[in-house]
Amino acid sequence: DGRKPANPAFWWVNDEEQEVKWTFEELGSLSRKAANVLSEACGLQRGDRVIAVLPRVPEWWLLNVACMRAGLVLIPGTSQLTAKDISYRLQASKAKCIITSDTLAPALESVLPGSQFLKSKLIVGQGSRDGWLNLKELL
Repeated sequence: DGRKPANPAFWWVNDEEQEVKWTFEELGSLSRKAANVLSEACGLQRGDRVIAVLPRVPEWWLLNVACMRAGLVLIPGTSQLTAKDISYRLQASKAKCIITSDTLAPALESVLPGSQFLKSKLIVGQGSRDGWLNLKELL
C-alpha cells in the first residue's frame, strides 16, 4: 500500500547480536502488564520505592515505564554496587521491592534479611530462586 513501516518504540541489541524490538503498542501492553505485576503480585502501592539492580537488559526500560504507570519510585542501581552499597540504599530509601537479574540475586541475598521494609523480591531472567518472584513467569 506504499506506507512505511512504523518505527519501533524500543530497539535493543546486545554484543551477541540478540535483538529486541517493541512497537509502541507492544511497549504499552507489556508496561501495563509489568505495572500490574508490581502492584498485584509484589503488593506495591503508589509512592512505594523500588530498587532495580540490573544490567542494561530490555526489562530495565520496561520496568522504568511500568513504575511510572503504577506511580512507583524507581531507584536505579548499577550491577557494580557492593553488598554494603545495596544495604545502605535499602535502608535509606525504605524500598519495599528489589528487582535484579538471576545472576546477581545470589550476591544480594546476603543483605536482604537486614531490610525491615522489603516486602517483595523480583527476579528478571530465566532462572528461579526460592523466595523470589519471576517477572517473565508473571508477565
